[in-house]
Amino acid sequence: MRTDSRTGDAQRVTAGRQAQLSSCHMDGQPASRGTIAERFRGFLPVVVDVETGGFEPDRHALLEIAVAPVTMDAEGLLQPGPITSTHVIPYEGGELDPRSLAVNGIDPHHPLRAARHERQALDFVFKPVRAALSESGCQRAILVGHNAHFDLAFINAAIRRIGYKRNPFHNFSVLDTASLAGLVYGQTVLSRALQAAGLEWNGHDAHSARYDVERTSELFCTMVNTWKAHGGWRG
Repeated sequence: MRTDSRTGDAQRVTAGRQAQLSSCHMDGQPASRGTIAERFRGFLPVVVDVETGGFEPDRHALLEIAVAPVTMDAEGLLQPGPITSTHVIPYEGGELDPRSLAVNGIDPHHPLRAARHERQALDFVFKPVRAALSESGCQRAILVGHNAHFDLAFINAAIRRIGYKRNPFHNFSVLDTASLAGLVYGQTVLSRALQAAGLEWNGHDAHSARYDVERTSELFCTMVNTWKAHGGWRG
């Protein structure tokens, strides 16, 4: 079949441009390969979940926190990392909404709760984050969470209250799995997004910071790896 020369030239230019774009990041820089630091521009994704005594970070108490730095294997696929978690003693003056406690099932005054004060709790969960930063070559952690700004707001509020000086997380940027799952699966509720992804969900364990971090880690890694499998990142 005869092809007009101008059409052929245009097709060759388009093909060349597509090839050029596929080897570059969105900012026009050559695509990096091989490490998680290269994949996320020097940021280390760390999955975080908090359980709280309400919805207002400067009013309600932080009660539980869990973190899990994400790792990358030799094939460039993300893998959920080890989870570190702790219960938190409500700060003096922190309010506890009975409706929130009914949802998360936390008894802040249980004698066997083994909770830490906010400074000790942050030290405890930030220590493995800093170790992961050093090991990965990343410069800063970026919080990954389901409705991530909620979790970041409570962490930042605790940091302000105690004057914490060594926050490993970016102050405002996040990777939100609710938004990503809405794009990928058309689902923004964590349980439904996991089911849409073919991943396990146990409603009896929900609203434990540790379990929610485990499930959110699986969801985040699955979505990023699926994007890579479809050619979205060539690392």
